[in-house]
Amino acid sequence: MAKHKPLVKSEHETLAAFRYALRQFMRFGEAAAREAGITAQQHQALLAVKGFLGRDRVTVGELAERLQLRHHSAVGLVDRLVAEKLVIRAPSAEDRRQVLIQLTRRGETILEKLACLHRQQLKQIGPEICQLLERLGRTEE
Repeated sequence: MAKHKPLVKSEHETLAAFRYALRQFMRFGEAAAREAGITAQQHQALLAVKGFLGRDRVTVGELAERLQLRHHSAVGLVDRLVAEKLVIRAPSAEDRRQVLIQLTRRGETILEKLACLHRQQLKQIGPEICQLLERLGRTEE
């Protein structure tokens, strides 16, 4: 690790406040997912599939990377998503060895509801998070 200047009390306070704001957002998301009838991890998976850059389908490996899971854990998650009719598996047209994951209509509906709730929440807490990020950026100078 590179040497750095020790943080002062106010920097620790800003880091703590930033972490607290992130945790509040995560807690909100967990509760919203539960209320929608899915787990927070299932919500994250749906968002990872729908939000993948340039396409609406992902491989299990890509999903595992996005969620920072081991491949076998992602397979188990996909199994549960398929059982809940939130996603479908389809072989890749380019590489038949690859399996692509895509949202079902039910998955799309649940994700849209949760996305709207999260967007509202971010509009409320966004200014505070931006302010904390600015303060953290100034402390490095």
